[in-house]
Amino acid sequence: MTSLSPARLDEITERLGYRFRNHALLTEALTHGSTQKHKGDYQRLEFLGDRVLGLLIAEHLFRAHPGDEEGQLTHVLSSLVRSEACAEAGDTIGLSDLVIIGSGERAKGMNLNRTVLGDAMEALVAAIYLDSGLEEARAFVLRCWDAQLKAPKLAAKDPKTFLQEWALARALPIPAYRIISREGPEHEPVFVVSVEVKDRPPAEGTAKAKRAAEMDAAEQFLKREGIRP
Repeated sequence: MTSLSPARLDEITERLGYRFRNHALLTEALTHGSTQKHKGDYQRLEFLGDRVLGLLIAEHLFRAHPGDEEGQLTHVLSSLVRSEACAEAGDTIGLSDLVIIGSGERAKGMNLNRTVLGDAMEALVAAIYLDSGLEEARAFVLRCWDAQLKAPKLAAKDPKTFLQEWALARALPIPAYRIISREGPEHEPVFVVSVEVKDRPPAEGTAKAKRAAEMDAAEQFLKREGIRP
């Protein structure tokens, strides 16, 4: 595995607010599968990071909102751990500049892809957890998710639910979702899904699972139409 230069390590440390002891973990967490220069990529760390992130966000919500019922907490948790929320957290550290990705893919802007950024952010959470334990992972998550944790609960409902309720409140038909394409290998497909609402242009979303792509499409629709920030 290619080592990061000392200058690059210092830059990444400053952005993350955390210095890795195991540099190989950091490199793995930032490496996209499109590059052949490194052994391994962030997929295994992403798997673990998803669980660590869910625990840390759930714990924070449990402590910060003692009056909320289980259903309310579940809605907020869902909104904070979805791929787009992870990508937004990644934006706080300029993650798109740090992702190690193939030159062709970078030229196409894949380092800006919200799914890629969300996955890499989950991998970073796992890497910090493995490198130093839960306390450092908690500090990193609370720092990067700070703005979202303080956001109004308008964002608590997942985008599909929010869009459907918005449409029904205006006597519009339920939003219709359609798979535009399914590409990639069988074990790692990439779905592109569109959502259509009567009298509005469709919006598209991309993710590695059909439901996640529908969520992304709904989110893109809500943002484009100025329905929800």
